[in-house]
Amino acid sequence: MSAAIDTTVVVSPPRLPWAALLALSAAGFLAIFTETIPAGLLPQLAAGLGISESAAGQLVTLYAIGSVVAAIPLVAATRRMSRKKVLLAAVAGLLVFNTITAIAPWYPLILIARVVAGAAAALTWGVLPGYARQMVNPAQQGRALTAMGIGQPIALAAGVPLGALAGSLVDWRWVFVAISVAAVALTIWIAASVPDVPGQAVAIRTPLSRVVMLPGIRAVLAVGLVWVLAHNILYTYIAPLLDGTGLRLEIGLAIFGVASFLGITATGVIIDRALRSAALGALVLMTIASLTLTGPALGVLVIGAAVAVWGFSFGGAPALLQTALADRAGDHTDAAQSVFVTVFNLAVAGGGVVGGIMLAATTTPTLAWTAAALAALALLIVIARRAAFPSGHRRPGS
Repeated sequence: MSAAIDTTVVVSPPRLPWAALLALSAAGFLAIFTETIPAGLLPQLAAGLGISESAAGQLVTLYAIGSVVAAIPLVAATRRMSRKKVLLAAVAGLLVFNTITAIAPWYPLILIARVVAGAAAALTWGVLPGYARQMVNPAQQGRALTAMGIGQPIALAAGVPLGALAGSLVDWRWVFVAISVAAVALTIWIAASVPDVPGQAVAIRTPLSRVVMLPGIRAVLAVGLVWVLAHNILYTYIAPLLDGTGLRLEIGLAIFGVASFLGITATGVIIDRALRSAALGALVLMTIASLTLTGPALGVLVIGAAVAVWGFSFGGAPALLQTALADRAGDHTDAAQSVFVTVFNLAVAGGGVVGGIMLAATTTPTLAWTAAALAALALLIVIARRAAFPSGHRRPGS
C-alpha cells in the first residue's frame, strides 16, 4: 500500500502594495513636516515678517488648531467620496496653502493659510488609516498601517533640524516653495500608484456619537490621549530636559529619530500577531525611559540610552493605536479616526501647555516625572481593557 501524499497547498498572503503604501506614508510625512518646519525657522520668520519669534511660533499653533477644528467635520463630509479623490484634494490643500505661505506679503494672511493647511492635514490623517487597511487583506492590516506610518517619526525628527539648516542656507520662503514642489510630486505619485477604493455606503453610516460608544473605542482614545500627552510633554521641552545632562540637543534629536524609525519597523513585524503585547511592551519602555530622564546627573550615556528607549517605544505608538481603533470600529474606521486625529492634536497642544506651566512653576525633572505617570496610566488602561487591545492574532471587529 502506498503512503498517502499530502497535497495541501500553503498559500502565502499577497505582498504588500509597497508603492501605494509608501505614497500614503509620504502624504503623512508632508502633513507633519509642514506642521513642524516653522519651529526650525523662527529667527528667519521673525526677521522676514517683522514680528517676534513668539508670534512666529503661532504658525505651528494655528496649524494644530486647524487640525483640531476641522478633522471631524471634514472627514464626516467626505465619507461617501472616493478615497483617492479625498486624499488628492487634501494634498492639493497642502500644496496651495504652503504656496500662499511662501508668497504672502502679510503675516495675518500667512496665519489664515496655516489654519487651512492644518485642516488639509487633518483630512489627510483622517483618510490614511482606513485607506491603507482597505488595500490589503485583514491579516495584513496592521503591517499596512505601520508601513503607512513610517513617514510620521521621520517628519517629527527631521522637521525642526531641516528647517534650521534650510534657514541658514536660503530665504525661509524658498523652504515653503520646496514643500509645494514636493506636494506636486506626491500628487503625481498618488495618481499613478495608489489604487482607488470607494467611500462608505450610506447604508452603513452611523452617527459619530454612536461610533465613539462602540466597545473598546473610548479605551483606545483614552490611551492615545494619555500616551501622546506624555510624549509631547517630553518632546516639546526636550531642549531644557537635556540641558545639563551632557547630551547635545541635536544629538538627542538624532538618537530619538533613529530609534523611532527602528520602533515603527519592529512594530510592523509583530503588530498583526501580538498587538496587545506590543502596546504593553512599548508603554513599559516609555515609563522606564521617562523615569530615567528624571535624573539629569546620570550621565550622557544613560540619558542617551533613555532617549533611544523613549524613541523606540513611541515610534510605533500611532500604528498600534490606529490599528486597535480601526479593529474596534470596523466599517466606521474613518469616523473613529477623525476623532483620533482630534484627540492626537489636543494631546500635542496639551503637551505644550501642561509642560510650559510645569516648567515655569517647578524644576525640569518634573516634566519627566509627569510623563512617567501618564505612561503608567496608559499602561494600566491597556491592562484593564483587554477587549480594546486583545491578545493573540488581531481579531478585527471582535
